[in-house]
Amino acid sequence: MLLTEEFVDLPTPTGPMRTYIYKPAPPGRYPGLLLFSEIFQRTGPIKRTAALMAGHGFIVGVPEIFHELEPVGTELAYDQAGADKGNEDKIGKPVSAYDADARAVIAHLKALPACTGKIGSLGICVGGHLSFRASMNPEILAGACFYATDIHKGSLGKGGDDSLARTGEIKGEMLMIFGKQDPHVPGEGRLLLYKRMTEAGVNFTWCEFNGAHAFIRDEGYRYDPELAHTCLGLVIDLFRRKLGEGDLPLPAEKKGPVETKH
Repeated sequence: MLLTEEFVDLPTPTGPMRTYIYKPAPPGRYPGLLLFSEIFQRTGPIKRTAALMAGHGFIVGVPEIFHELEPVGTELAYDQAGADKGNEDKIGKPVSAYDADARAVIAHLKALPACTGKIGSLGICVGGHLSFRASMNPEILAGACFYATDIHKGSLGKGGDDSLARTGEIKGEMLMIFGKQDPHVPGEGRLLLYKRMTEAGVNFTWCEFNGAHAFIRDEGYRYDPELAHTCLGLVIDLFRRKLGEGDLPLPAEKKGPVETKH
């Protein structure tokens, strides 16, 4: 499917937030997705993930998660300096601002004429945590989280990370994906989150794979292409089941004689 890409600067309480919109080019109406990036913001792997999801029939909104702290268009490098800066921004931003950002993207997607109004949320690393929190909004019908960091530690942002305490506010179906060799979300942290989601009565699917942190990122030595393909298939299946497929174009009619083989 052909795609279009554009951007919009959404108003938030902490300033305008550059948000990139990827959507199918064929006319019609499609479900919406929030896509929250890693601490490095909208890097090449995030752009390709957004395009992949849009190519499967979703309108994807990708906000710059540190819009208050970094110049517009900032992509932090996948090196130690980039990781240090991203982690500094992650804990320096108020939790309330993350929540306001999510609501701004939800409202924008729902208002788009090309959107069906059915919305899901997807995130990777810190974005997995942001997807988890975004799923506390009643508009989110399904949420997917790749190795969501900090939920078990309550260490996201300033002002009190209450994600565990608010888990029961999630009403949509969740897909939680982790790598067993991920030191950022160790076994005891995963167990804590699993128990909390179970106790809160959340409808969720829990997947743990033999993978390192960032195994879905198609850059770097930790990338596992086969595992990434499997997991992204699970994500697409969830969103199609819970959000619908929208107006996916029919295959073009073949012209000319029909060839038969015996």
